[in-house]
Amino acid sequence: MDFFWWLLWIFWFVAYIYVVIVIITDLFRDEKLNGWFKALWIIALVFVPFLTALVYVIARGSGMAARARARYVSAPEVDDYKPAASASPADDIAKAKALLDAGSISQGEFEALKSKALGNQYFGA
Repeated sequence: MDFFWWLLWIFWFVAYIYVVIVIITDLFRDEKLNGWFKALWIIALVFVPFLTALVYVIARGSGMAARARARYVSAPEVDDYKPAASASPADDIAKAKALLDAGSISQGEFEALKSKALGNQYFGA
């Protein structure tokens, strides 16, 4: 039974630490809140932690959600471009040979591309 209570206390402690981190993150994201008020909230979190966290979540909870949503919406789009695999190694080698003939790549780069097209792990294989 002691183990159960110990696990329960660990769970609540980790949950509380997570809430404090979310609160501090939200404080620093809020551009409208004055720096003195941010400092006041952090001092209150240090000296009266549980009550301050509870009051913060109740008083500023909707603002926390709005700031998180705004940050998510304003996040840059991730480029999901992935080059398509070629149909055949012969096409890859022909393209690499054309680049070599045009002087765009060196002989070593051509060998590396040829080796990759043939599926060899090592350049000399």
